[in-house]
Amino acid sequence: MAMILTWPVLAICLPLIILVALKPLKHGFVSQRFRFTGSPTRPSTPELEKQRPSKSLASTTSDLPKTFALTPRDQLKDLARTLQPAQQKALGSLNFHQDVFERSLLGLAENYRDADDSRYICSGLSVREVKALGDFPDHATLSGVPMPNPYPEFDIDTAKPRPYRPLRWPHHQTMAVAKLEPDFWIELESTYKERLAQRHRLYEKHGADVVHWLPGSELACKELMEMVLQFVCARYPQYFVLSDDHFWLENKILEVRANIRAKHPLLVLFDHVPEDFAIMQRDAETGYYVFRAGAICSAIGFNVGTKIGKKLHEIHVPVPDYKEKLQFSMDRFFSKMPTNKPYQRGTWDLELDQPLYRAPGEVPDRTFEENDVARLCYRVDWQTLRRMPLSGAVVFNFKALFTPIEEVRDEPYVPSLILAFLRNGKANIKNYKSVGGVKHIFTPTLEGYEREQKETGLIDKDWEPSTLEEGPFFQGWEKKWHAQQGF
Repeated sequence: MAMILTWPVLAICLPLIILVALKPLKHGFVSQRFRFTGSPTRPSTPELEKQRPSKSLASTTSDLPKTFALTPRDQLKDLARTLQPAQQKALGSLNFHQDVFERSLLGLAENYRDADDSRYICSGLSVREVKALGDFPDHATLSGVPMPNPYPEFDIDTAKPRPYRPLRWPHHQTMAVAKLEPDFWIELESTYKERLAQRHRLYEKHGADVVHWLPGSELACKELMEMVLQFVCARYPQYFVLSDDHFWLENKILEVRANIRAKHPLLVLFDHVPEDFAIMQRDAETGYYVFRAGAICSAIGFNVGTKIGKKLHEIHVPVPDYKEKLQFSMDRFFSKMPTNKPYQRGTWDLELDQPLYRAPGEVPDRTFEENDVARLCYRVDWQTLRRMPLSGAVVFNFKALFTPIEEVRDEPYVPSLILAFLRNGKANIKNYKSVGGVKHIFTPTLEGYEREQKETGLIDKDWEPSTLEEGPFFQGWEKKWHAQQGF
């Protein structure tokens, strides 16, 4: 399974698809994405999945240096009215002139702390304004994305990830995104301690190949840390508490009180949040977005050390059809993505065991004893992307979720959709994933599950594979999820 910066972007094939994907769904997000049906009627294929590329999208990007996302200046004015007089005075007049903004942009490697207050960040905020807002400003107001609701029932010892099944058929290189649910930006579960320990072992072994940052990423890294800590303290208040002076984080799961000023912001997150983050920043000279900082331990064949500092299209050289069909739309999408529209999507693969990280060139062990089904896993890389309001950087975060293949045995249509891809998916996509090397191992087991579902009436015997209306889940997922975790 390839990495992140290959994942969220595999998706955008044409402006039409982007337009359809990012507009509100016809029947509303909840009904379309999480609708339950009482009978095993044939799920239909959403209109988004029916779109086809009409022409190659590789094209000129000469206008990117003049293309900017909508600035959060209106939100800044709303926030300013709630601040103390001294802070309002420090902010200044809040006047804004586009021409001054464009000619005063910080360079990609410039540290905002050392810059003149009159300079601007690509978000549309000045250095003076960012400094005046100080530490831990109200990111919810600035971004337009509400803080999550508290989750008092949550128990870290029994919590399970939601059973994501981002299966689509036919499988095309399309966006397949949905609006991010604000409560689920960061999801914790019962493997929390185990994953943190595993990630620390990887960092000790691989160092800058899994965690690295470049000059000029100071504001983006700080902002990401603040946004994540604000989120987990609001979502899981029984486990995380931030001190009033914003110096200390109390983590009741690990039973530690950590000084968050004593480490780089990415390392603070690395110590407390077992998710991967990749920060893409806008180059003022070219308008391209560049990978400038990240902590990435859930990558198969991806090396942060060799990818950092590269543009999107340079990172995605190995991705099938990227240059011909995706590059232009991806560059355009990143340039215009607003702060108040974060997105979520998922990719999947099949694995033997649960390999979290595999260095480039490392050959996986695929020796397999017949009937050793317990080693077979369905892997989902669940992904979100959003623009941060102060730095204007786009941040990906994602996590690898492993489900024993036996779990899909009673999940309607799931074995059939996996089999549809194994049997009829495009060869270059299968080879890009891991499934090309394990198809022969998984197919007999999945075929048995499919026969079982047809014989018991769980699915229609004449069902033709198509994307489920309940996607990225399946019929009855919520009942199963609550039963497994006990809340």
